[in-house]
Amino acid sequence: QVQLVESGGASVQAGESLRLSCVVSGHTATTRRCMAWFRQAPGKEREAVAAIYPGGGDLTYYHDSVKGRFTISLDLSKNTLYLQMNSLKPEDSAMYICATDPRACGGWWSGVFECWGQGTQVTVS
Repeated sequence: QVQLVESGGASVQAGESLRLSCVVSGHTATTRRCMAWFRQAPGKEREAVAAIYPGGGDLTYYHDSVKGRFTISLDLSKNTLYLQMNSLKPEDSAMYICATDPRACGGWWSGVFECWGQGTQVTVS
């Protein structure tokens, strides 16, 4: 059973940066898993943010709205997924949730993932 625990969310001013973390535990085989970040704001649908597949040489994928500002990375030695968020905007405010599935990241934006974390709140004002 895979467990995901996010941290790092906070309230910040526009233009500031945050780094979110997601610790992966359980029967992980992390190199064979698509790891992703999603976000959901109150009253809005869940939105794909970024994904990474270490088995493919750390292939990364980003939603257009965060390209050039956010960076997804994975530290296999710590089984931890990161999301570095720079130049934050008020529209980035949301609950950020990490997810994983035992496959490559094809179609990752559809949100069909085996396991989800509880989320960490990011508020930008």
